[in-house]
Amino acid sequence: QVQLVESGGGLVQAGGSLSLSCAANGRTFSGYVTAWFRQAPGKEREFVAALKWNGRYTYYADSVKGRFTISGDNAKTTVLLQMNSLKPEDTAVYYCAASRTIIQSSIRSGIQYAHWGQGTQVTVSS
Repeated sequence: QVQLVESGGGLVQAGGSLSLSCAANGRTFSGYVTAWFRQAPGKEREFVAALKWNGRYTYYADSVKGRFTISGDNAKTTVLLQMNSLKPEDTAVYYCAASRTIIQSSIRSGIQYAHWGQGTQVTVSS
């Protein structure tokens, strides 16, 4: 059973930066797609960014493009989300997700991700 453990997050002022990380329990992400989703109070979960480890392809939501960067470490054990120029509307619980069997067209959808982390709170004050 793959267990995802997120760390990072917290409280930051608008314009600031935060970094989130996600690791699997002793496994590598080779062959996986790993993604970050977020959910704000009263809103639906939304896609933030994804990393397809084979080829290191990255995908971003339009709302974070140019501000957030998803990356993976060389050991393929940790996926990072660097968040810069944060805005109050970025406030949400951020979830890490992973799957080995996900089709290209579903990367931005949360439906096919088999494994999820517990979530970490990101709060951006104005």
